[in-house]
Amino acid sequence: MDLHCLGTAGYHPSERRHTSCYFLPGDGVVLDAGTGMFRLPPLIRTPTLDILLSHAHLDHVVGLTFLHNVLRQRPVDEIRVWGEAHSLAAIREHLFAESIFPAPIPVRWENVTPGQELQIGSGGRILVEPRSQRHPGGSVGYRLRWPEAGEAKSLIYATDTDGDDSAAARRWMAGADLLMHECSFRDSEQEWAIKTGHCWPTRVAKIARDAEVRRLLLTHLGPLEPDDDPVGIAAARLIFPEVSVAADGDRIEF
Repeated sequence: MDLHCLGTAGYHPSERRHTSCYFLPGDGVVLDAGTGMFRLPPLIRTPTLDILLSHAHLDHVVGLTFLHNVLRQRPVDEIRVWGEAHSLAAIREHLFAESIFPAPIPVRWENVTPGQELQIGSGGRILVEPRSQRHPGGSVGYRLRWPEAGEAKSLIYATDTDGDDSAAARRWMAGADLLMHECSFRDSEQEWAIKTGHCWPTRVAKIARDAEVRRLLLTHLGPLEPDDDPVGIAAARLIFPEVSVAADGDRIEF
């Protein structure tokens, strides 16, 4: 399995990072549609695309308006956009309002209901379990499973959340090969994280440790941070050693 990081920032792009967008080219699955979507065409190698949206905030959906040029460069047979009904309705009514973006995009809109499993990917080989997350306006996390892949690979995508450390959340994450978890602020900025519904590194590291995942990838990073280490990862490594920070252009094997 390989994951391509096309955009790893939250809120707005920076000189180093575009906003949230990740791609699993083997299955044609996109995780969120932030500004990093423009990097998608050369990586596409399936006849279909499935785009899983965590929620409708602009840093996660504005890349949907890039799809015309994505398809000009690399046509596909079908694109399905998945999200909660209220999020899809907001995107269609506002982002694609005639006065903002009048050119309809050729996609199928598919509703996601937390707790109800769905099947996606080229050939339908991925089972997805969505789960509601705490965040202003709401968001959805996704557990992706490949039952037929060797030791049944699994990936958790949990962005725009204040970090659920409940027993139910630990069961949902348990044993994942890769946990992609948002980490928008440093430990010293916990007040801002709590105010905006986001996380800091030691909190995320404790979640990864308690869920007994194999690897942790910190995502949805603060756009004002210019460094290779935008969150202060050393403190997180003391709690959970197998942690790294996502960067635009990274390819992660799991």
